[in-house]
Amino acid sequence: MSSSKVKYDDLLDFNPITDNQEKVFNAWDEGENLILTGSAGTGKTFLGMYLGLEAVLERGGYYDKLIIIRSVVSVREVGYLPGKLEEKTEPFQAPYKAISEELFSDKAAYNKLVSSHQLQFETTSFIRGKTFDRCIVMVDEMQNLNFHELDSVMTRLGENCKIIFCGDYKQTDFHGNEKDGVMKFLNIMERMKYFTRVEFGWDDIVRSGIVRDYITTKEMMGIN
Repeated sequence: MSSSKVKYDDLLDFNPITDNQEKVFNAWDEGENLILTGSAGTGKTFLGMYLGLEAVLERGGYYDKLIIIRSVVSVREVGYLPGKLEEKTEPFQAPYKAISEELFSDKAAYNKLVSSHQLQFETTSFIRGKTFDRCIVMVDEMQNLNFHELDSVMTRLGENCKIIFCGDYKQTDFHGNEKDGVMKFLNIMERMKYFTRVEFGWDDIVRSGIVRDYITTKEMMGIN
């Protein structure tokens, strides 16, 4: 596979659809780090990848790559899954491959970005001891990271980095006290400079009408 870098001109142009999406674009342009929380189907991961890759691909920019970080299994350790590391994480990279295809109108876009070291997928199981410099870090499905993992991610950031958190704390896989970790982390983030949190609601659901109807009905019934 060619290692030639994906170019800025290869990225399609996307504009915000809802008022909250516009808030995200504006905050990012003002230099803020982002915390994107709220309802499913609102484009949080899509926005994070789009803005992150746009910054990475910008000519003369400060960032070398987009690093996507997520927890890959509920038991927290990828070692429990069969196969080599790449095989273990393959199913969890599928959403980012699909988004990359849409962003570039190219089915091979994700593999090209990885091959040219412009995009990197990491799991929370293997970030200890690493330092990330000159990159955009996107932490996806943040509701499935416990406080220790979220804390570990924040302390990996080196020079010239920005970070985007995406997730819906109503969809956490945790039970009991572990569910409180993400809220404790969010309380810290909201007291820090240069962080903007955007909470997406029913009006921001853009995936489809049926998803909007389902989520609004479910939540009106008090079912999480």
